[in-house]
Amino acid sequence: MIYFDHAASSYPKPEQVAFAMHEAVTSYSANPGRGGHKLAEQAGNVIEQARKKIATLFHAPSKKHVWFYQNATMALNQAILGFPFQEGDHVVATMFEHNSIIRPLEKLVLEKGISITYVEPNEEGIIDVRQFEDAHTEKTRMVAISHASNVTGAVVSIKDVGKFAKKEEIVVLLDASQTAGTIPIDMESDGIDLLAFAGHKSLLGPQGTGVLLSKGDYNLSPLVVGGTGSQSELLHQPQSWPNRYEAGTLNTPGIAGLAAGIDAVIEMGIEAIWEHEKELMDHFIKGLAGISGVTSYGPSDLSKRVAVIPFEIEGIASHEAAMILDEHYQIAVRAGMHCAPKTHETLQTSENGLVRVSFGPYNTIKEVDTLLEAIEEIRQAFL
Repeated sequence: MIYFDHAASSYPKPEQVAFAMHEAVTSYSANPGRGGHKLAEQAGNVIEQARKKIATLFHAPSKKHVWFYQNATMALNQAILGFPFQEGDHVVATMFEHNSIIRPLEKLVLEKGISITYVEPNEEGIIDVRQFEDAHTEKTRMVAISHASNVTGAVVSIKDVGKFAKKEEIVVLLDASQTAGTIPIDMESDGIDLLAFAGHKSLLGPQGTGVLLSKGDYNLSPLVVGGTGSQSELLHQPQSWPNRYEAGTLNTPGIAGLAAGIDAVIEMGIEAIWEHEKELMDHFIKGLAGISGVTSYGPSDLSKRVAVIPFEIEGIASHEAAMILDEHYQIAVRAGMHCAPKTHETLQTSENGLVRVSFGPYNTIKEVDTLLEAIEEIRQAFL
C-alpha cells in the first residue's frame, strides 16, 4: 500500500513510537499521579517529560502550560467553549476552517449569542492579515484559525496575524494540526495565545493524542471536571495547572508514543521534512498539470502551502476515484468534503468533493510517479 493520507493521520509511524508505547503498557502501566509507588511515579515522569518536550518545541512558557487531550477536536473545544465569551462578542475565523473550529463556534452563536465573520481567501487562494484587519470590530475577542487548510494546504502567516491581534488585544487561537511538525511554530514570537494540534499527524505520534497550549491565563472554564490525582480534598476542580484542565486518567501509552514521535521529527529536522514534502508536492502538481481533464486546487506559490493537494478528475466523482485508487492500485487517498464544508463552498466543489493527496516524510518521488500513472490510466479509462 502506498499511503498518501497524512493530513488525516501519518503512517507509518517511526519504530520508536511503537517501542515507547509497548514499554508503557508492559513496564509501567500504572496510573500517573495517582499513587506514590514507583510505577505510578515512572508513568507520571514520562508524561511530565513529554510536557517539557512540547513546551520547548513550541516555546510555551513552561510545561504546566501544556495540556493533554484525546485529540485536537477536544483541545479546540476546550479553547473555544471554555473561553469566557459574552453575548455580542465577535470572532474572526476563515472559510478554510475544519469543523473542529466551525462547530464549537456555531454552537456559541446559538447558546451565547456571539457572532462570527469567516474571511474569504484572495484570488491566490491565500488569506492574509489585511483580511483579518478588515473583519475585526471593537467586539472581536478572538481570532480562531487553522494554520494551514486541510483541503488546499494554504498557510496563514500567523506572525502577521499575531502582531495585528496583539495590537488590538484579541486572543489568537491557532489550530496547527496540519503544520505542527512540518512548519516551525513559536508561540512567543508568532503571537499565539492558544495553540491546539493533533499528535497523530506530522508529529508522528499515535491516535488518541491531542494538545492545547495556553500562553497565559484566559480564564478558560474546564469542560470536564473530576479526578486529578492531587488536591483530592477539594470539592471543586483545582485552580492549579495543568490539573484544572486535565480531569481523569491520561493516555500514558499515547503520550509516551507522542514524545517518541517528536524525537523522530527533531532528529529528521522540521526544515528537512518541509523541504522533502515540498519537493514531492512540486513534482505531483507539475505531473497533474500534464494530465488533461484533471484540475488541482491551492496556492501556486508552494512556499505558502503545506503538502496537501486536492484535485478532481473530470467526469469522475471523488469517492469513485479514491475507491479505484485504493482497490486497483493500492494507493490510499482521501475523498469527499474533508470535514471542511466552507472550504468546498469557496472552491465550488461541494457537490462532488475532491480527492485529496497529502504527503509525509517517508514518501518518495517513485511513489508519486506511481500515483500520477494511476491517475492518467483512470482518466483514459473514463474518456
